[in-house]
Amino acid sequence: MFTATATQAPSFEEYAVVSWAMLYRSAYLLAGNHADAEDLAQQTLMKAHASWAKVSASDSVHAYVRRILTNTFLSSRRPKGRRLELLTDEVPEWGRAPGVAGSTAGMPGASDERMTLWPHVRQLPPQQRAVIVLRYYEQLSEAEIADTLGCSRGTVKSTAHRALKSLRAALEVSDDQTRAEPDGKEA
Repeated sequence: MFTATATQAPSFEEYAVVSWAMLYRSAYLLAGNHADAEDLAQQTLMKAHASWAKVSASDSVHAYVRRILTNTFLSSRRPKGRRLELLTDEVPEWGRAPGVAGSTAGMPGASDERMTLWPHVRQLPPQQRAVIVLRYYEQLSEAEIADTLGCSRGTVKSTAHRALKSLRAALEVSDDQTRAEPDGKEA
């Protein structure tokens, strides 16, 4: 989105206004719920603001901020016993997220296939979830993911392999449970 040049770097305020929806969406995909997504996106913008001179001087402001977002998510894991989560059986309403306006076209969850897969993605460990979100929801290449996560392409490949293996196993179990349910009863 934003590429800094020597003559025209965006101000922090301009960047924050234009990129909030994208940051929130990515944060939601990583965090898995609206409250944590808002916190994560806000923390990311606070960190970007604190070092805006360095961020705006980078080759790609968006890539730099995406790395801040991903690293903040990965480093902010709290012990499960202390983490508050809103548990729900309902699918999130993508077009109604605070701060995110517009169509749901192109958003994760826009297809039934992605909505079936999403609960299983949420169960992945944070590093695996980050690789899956960056690769399949954000459409980044292995090299871009490696740069974002600060690791090698081999690490990205092996992490993606483990994540996809886990997702396949979870989907097989889910399909087996669906087939085993008696006719006439809803899941």
